Amino acid sequence: MSKTANFLSLRSNPLPQIFSSTGNSPFLRASSALNLPTAASKPFHRLIRASSRRRLVLGGFGGASLWMNNNMSGNFGGKSFIASARQTNPSPVEQALNKVDWPETFPFKEEDFQRFDESSDSTFYEAPRFVTHIDDPAIAALTRYYSKVLPQSDTPGVSILDMCSSWVSHYPPGYRQERIVGMGMNEEELKRNPVLTEYIVQDLNVNPKLPFEDNSFQVITNVVSVDYLTKPLEVFKEMNRILKPGGLALMSFSNRCFFTKAISIWTSTGDADHALIVGSYFHYAGGFEAPQAVDISPNPGRSDPMYVVYSRKLPMA
Repeated sequence: MSKTANFLSLRSNPLPQIFSSTGNSPFLRASSALNLPTAASKPFHRLIRASSRRRLVLGGFGGASLWMNNNMSGNFGGKSFIASARQTNPSPVEQALNKVDWPETFPFKEEDFQRFDESSDSTFYEAPRFVTHIDDPAIAALTRYYSKVLPQSDTPGVSILDMCSSWVSHYPPGYRQERIVGMGMNEEELKRNPVLTEYIVQDLNVNPKLPFEDNSFQVITNVVSVDYLTKPLEVFKEMNRILKPGGLALMSFSNRCFFTKAISIWTSTGDADHALIVGSYFHYAGGFEAPQAVDISPNPGRSDPMYVVYSRKLPMA
């Protein structure tokens, strides 16, 4: 299979052909431009080898270049959590976490979690963005998914953490629980979110420690933000600590991102590989069931895709 590499200087070429404007900042449709060749066997090992060849060359905005490859996503085998848009023909994302040959130790390196823009995230998110970061069909698909997997509205004693939250959480209309905590980067956005009963402003890339007691939440959600975590193992270990036994963690993502703030390993890989990356966080954090992936994309090829990688905290012995 041929591999076409494009070397793009970010100084001379701001990538207008692959950016789309959403809100105050450009988004990159990552998997349409930055992906991996086919991986037919031992996909995780192939992902690691491929990522080492596609490092984002970091060194400030001045002279950095980016090596980008066209996508031919992995072809694995597996089952989805719930019925998805591709029930009779599972997508590579749904298949990505089936029988993964996990390395013995966490295989990623420090440079995999670097970003093109290493300036303060607090400054980057200082101005509120009252926009949505995925299109309406993708939002509707995520809301439908939540309606099937979240505890029924107004269930006594239920606590939910919406991690990396903003002014909207995409839960079903009128959804309520005794406690829904939003954790995000912009206070004005969090104040506007009607589903939250409380909120906390915290930069998880500076402080990954979650300020909650052990076994506090039944569910943790994270919408299109897992790709910005620079200390994912620390965060996922904390997620496991604060989840109740059997508690559910739902990491959803699409193929768009604030390119300069997404981690290198994300911007240099494609959708199925992203499922492997998120799955690896669950696996190596420990204390979770085997992670699984589901493709809930509403109109494949015609609107933003939508994927979820999820796992549950193991019951206590």
